Amino acid sequence: MAAMGRSAIAVTGLRKAFGDKTVLAGIDLDVTAGTVFALLGPNGAGKTTTVNVLTTLMKADSGTVRVAGHDVATDARTVRGVIGVTGQFAAVDDLLTGEENLRLMADLHHLRAAEARRVVTSLLDQFDLAESAGKVASTYSGGMRRKLDLAMTLVTRPQIIFLDEPTTGLDPRSRRMMWDIVRDLVSDGVTVFLTTQYLEEADQLADRIAVLDAGHLVAEGTPDELKRQVPGRHVRLRFADAAALEGAARVLSGATADAAALTLRVPDDGGVKSLRALLGRLDEYSIDVAEFSVHTPDLDDVFLALTGHASTEATGQ
Repeated sequence: MAAMGRSAIAVTGLRKAFGDKTVLAGIDLDVTAGTVFALLGPNGAGKTTTVNVLTTLMKADSGTVRVAGHDVATDARTVRGVIGVTGQFAAVDDLLTGEENLRLMADLHHLRAAEARRVVTSLLDQFDLAESAGKVASTYSGGMRRKLDLAMTLVTRPQIIFLDEPTTGLDPRSRRMMWDIVRDLVSDGVTVFLTTQYLEEADQLADRIAVLDAGHLVAEGTPDELKRQVPGRHVRLRFADAAALEGAARVLSGATADAAALTLRVPDDGGVKSLRALLGRLDEYSIDVAEFSVHTPDLDDVFLALTGHASTEATGQ
């Protein structure tokens, strides 16, 4: 397994422009080995350009980028040997079977015949494609094609995998299946650099998230850390009757009551101490609470607050 705490990707002052349009305005990133790092941002924010630079497909104008300890500008060949890349669209050959696609990748990477057979068989089993191995890829569903595409990326067992919007266009079941595959990869020590338009995906998978907007990193942290940056955390209290609701509303300043639902929304940070204080105040006035729950902003709220845009997922674009 990868050594936790070691940087798999280190980026300092990365800049890239196309003509007079600055796409990346000096960004810094540090991705810990054996984790999932998600890069979020609206369309045109610079996510794919970042991936292209990190994977040696594009040269930066300035800044330093080290992947698995190697400089992408001066040691690109070594970098390519330790990474795998899955783009937004499956790169499978529709005229070949699933097994033939994998064998082609093994041949391109000069695996010996016995090793190629072992790797292909293992990947077909791992991605639940063994029964469809002899069928041409053109007959595969969207989810199967994405699984095959990722399996092809793994033929060489890369240390770091770049997934550029890997579940775009997949149905919810196929998307969750891909999530399970990503989790399995990370449990084996692989580092995953993920870009996605699906904020739930980042919330489910990422150890850390960076938000990119107009070429600038506007925030970085764990999903919970980012959510705590956005106001709106509150406690929702439900009462057994209107009298208890009215009594609580008088005691708790700043609360918003919903008489029909017999609930009270109380601004709160959701911490243990503040919850104890809130419930203790109600107990002091002998007001019983039927149930309570803590609500926090989600990544949609974070995305909107940081970029001024709703996510593509939220807008349906």
